[in-house]
Amino acid sequence: HHLLGYAEIYLGANGKRIMFFATVFGIYSALLAYLIGEGQSLSTLFFGNLDYSIYFGIGFWFLMTFLLSEKARNLKKIESFGVTIIVLVILVLLFQSFDQINLNNLLYVDTNNFWVPFGIVLFALLGFSAIPEMRIELRGKEKLLRNAIVLGTAIPVVLYFIFTFVFVGVLGKDIVQVSTISFGVIAIVLGIFTMFGSYFVLSFALKDIFLYDLHKKGLIFISVSVLPLLIYLLVAFLDIVSFIQVLEIGGIISGGITGIMIMLINMKAKKKGNRKSEYSVPINWIIVAVLSAVCIAGMVFVFI
Repeated sequence: HHLLGYAEIYLGANGKRIMFFATVFGIYSALLAYLIGEGQSLSTLFFGNLDYSIYFGIGFWFLMTFLLSEKARNLKKIESFGVTIIVLVILVLLFQSFDQINLNNLLYVDTNNFWVPFGIVLFALLGFSAIPEMRIELRGKEKLLRNAIVLGTAIPVVLYFIFTFVFVGVLGKDIVQVSTISFGVIAIVLGIFTMFGSYFVLSFALKDIFLYDLHKKGLIFISVSVLPLLIYLLVAFLDIVSFIQVLEIGGIISGGITGIMIMLINMKAKKKGNRKSEYSVPINWIIVAVLSAVCIAGMVFVFI
């Protein structure tokens, strides 16, 4: 089962609907953010400014639409190679820029934007849907699942910390929203490559939701290809939200709701589950209530 399936089993039809909203909202938010980010990054790379961002965003969309055919599914395998390159580039940037880091930049605090990082961090760590996939990949080796989850969470956290330490430490308040744009060609290429891989994988995830969970094969092209472009054009021409705002809203809404739903599923599964899990995490209603309150507070403050 995927998250939608677990939500339906343990929380009923309404649970599935809420999980569907949270999952799809998060994916569309990510696709929109990547279209904005790719457009700005490519415009800066080729012209040194953001004047051609919309055109490059549309061009990137055409490229991804072409690649998102069933025959291109095997291209998902390049993500492992891509992740290796990303790790190496981040480490290179760390060593190259270490002597330029100003610790005063890291001490800056803006209390007016206290909740902004919360949504963005949730967005960066939205890997819930990968766990059922990991269970499938590790069939016959289920004992490795715990270590895979721990490492799969810890490694991105460490890399995000290094990335933030370098970029904020060097640039401080001069950093722009698509942070890699501020750091030169190597960093821009890093951002482009990262968003390319993420867009590709999320598009297939969205495609699978409509194909296997909703059984709406006829809506796949419109939902996966056309709708992201329409949302992007609407946002770009009306200047409704910025890159950071998309990450913030997408992270807090999708991550917050999904996190709460997973905790409720976990509580139900412990009571009604019909199989022994690979490993169990201690949880009770107090933990669920506290973490849910934090998520709800984040959702409220992000719109204030």
